[in-house]
Amino acid sequence: MKATASRDAGFRHTVKVRQHEVTTDEPTDVGGGDEGPSPLELLAASLAGCVAVTMEMYAARKGWDIGGVEVEVEFTPGERGCPTKFGVVTRLPDSLSDEQVDRLTVIAAKCPVHRTLEGEVMFDERVERVSLAS
Repeated sequence: MKATASRDAGFRHTVKVRQHEVTTDEPTDVGGGDEGPSPLELLAASLAGCVAVTMEMYAARKGWDIGGVEVEVEFTPGERGCPTKFGVVTRLPDSLSDEQVDRLTVIAAKCPVHRTLEGEVMFDERVERVSLAS
């Protein structure tokens, strides 16, 4: 998987993923134009979307009608010596049985973004110098 961010103006960037484009920016109180979610907000959005889709895919395979699932993610980025904390609230229809809710809860924690965030992360970073057009 690959994502490429290119600066538009100020802190606003266009992030390209396959044939898709997403605008990311910073809020005005930190000098951005607030023309898109911040990179950290996109991280929360990635987790919320992944949890929702993972549960919906599982329910579809089981033939369960779970209607409109809503997943809310709040998080506090980690500071030196403190872990990043995610709060995930999943809203499911009250018509589901306890067993269905329990199973969906287990499945939600197995979504790829959740697993990535809870696992060990390694970076292979390098800087390449290029001639930038004005």
